[in-house]
Amino acid sequence: MRRSGLPVGAVAVAIGLFTLALGLQLAGYPAAAALGALGRGAFGSWYAISSATLVRAVPLTIIGLGIAIAFRANALNIGAEGQFYAGAIAATWAGLHLGGWPPAAAIPVVWLAAALAGALWVALPVWLKLRFGVLEVISTLLLNFVAEALVSWMVQGPLQGAKRIYPASDPIVEAAQLPVLPGTRLHLGFLVALAGAVAVWYVFRRTVWGFELLATGTGPRAARVSGRIRVTRVTGFALVWSGIFAGLAGGIEVGGVSYALFQNLSPGYGFSGIAVALLARLQPLAIVVTGVLFGALEAGAAAMQREAGVPAVAVYVVEGVIILVVLLGDAVARRARSAAVVPDPESASA
Repeated sequence: MRRSGLPVGAVAVAIGLFTLALGLQLAGYPAAAALGALGRGAFGSWYAISSATLVRAVPLTIIGLGIAIAFRANALNIGAEGQFYAGAIAATWAGLHLGGWPPAAAIPVVWLAAALAGALWVALPVWLKLRFGVLEVISTLLLNFVAEALVSWMVQGPLQGAKRIYPASDPIVEAAQLPVLPGTRLHLGFLVALAGAVAVWYVFRRTVWGFELLATGTGPRAARVSGRIRVTRVTGFALVWSGIFAGLAGGIEVGGVSYALFQNLSPGYGFSGIAVALLARLQPLAIVVTGVLFGALEAGAAAMQREAGVPAVAVYVVEGVIILVVLLGDAVARRARSAAVVPDPESASA
């Protein structure tokens, strides 16, 4: 099994689409028409690619990069959704108070606020893990619900628009809104996602901390004893950086797409970002590819519902099957490696 994960990923995607088609056919939906609409909605035109697929790929890619950092150290951050919302809240608050600022200053401030909020949101799980040994899987997951409730309170309270009509904030100032490619909805955040992938690749391949992440995730005991690596510190920083990326994704979504905060701002980006990272086998450059793939699924789901009457949530069948196939492939590969390492008793006695 190749480490890049692309061959396994291709198989996983094919099985996911086949499962979706089979399920739609059994449920009485026109499977061929639905898949055709899915493809057209994702790649049917330059506008569909630039203004739907790539726009949705931005938060997925950025979150996926953060998940890759955490998972590389075997720190299972399941709270990217909550960290995304924390970043969105902070970005909205900052973006509403930067009137008169030039864009060159306002945009970085909004990003910084979002990134810090994401880091702060994951700080409690980090402290609980390091101080009391609480599993970060549980603490980060539970904080997702807190973040969703916090957004609901914010848009009906402190950050609700001046007219008090809808549960949403006022638009952020124009200076804090990201520039877009003319004729499309593709914004500056796409370049940030690409730059982030290159930066994380460099960290993984060329830095001591990248090696420490890998050693900690592969064998924490060996890393501590033989490598003299401070495993708890590496794990804690991995979680914090994962939160920074998720929070930044929330800030970029507000600055480049919604321009305001409202309930259900995320259609599940935090959870889909985990699938993006897993399908890419935690490889940063491959995460860009899988981010675009999942962005295409998200974009095509709306067209599938509009043209074929298939509920958009059906696309999550594909995402779920992809995750299962990738995890199953990893399990089979590990078992094969273990069998190859264990010597044959007959040959050993000979």
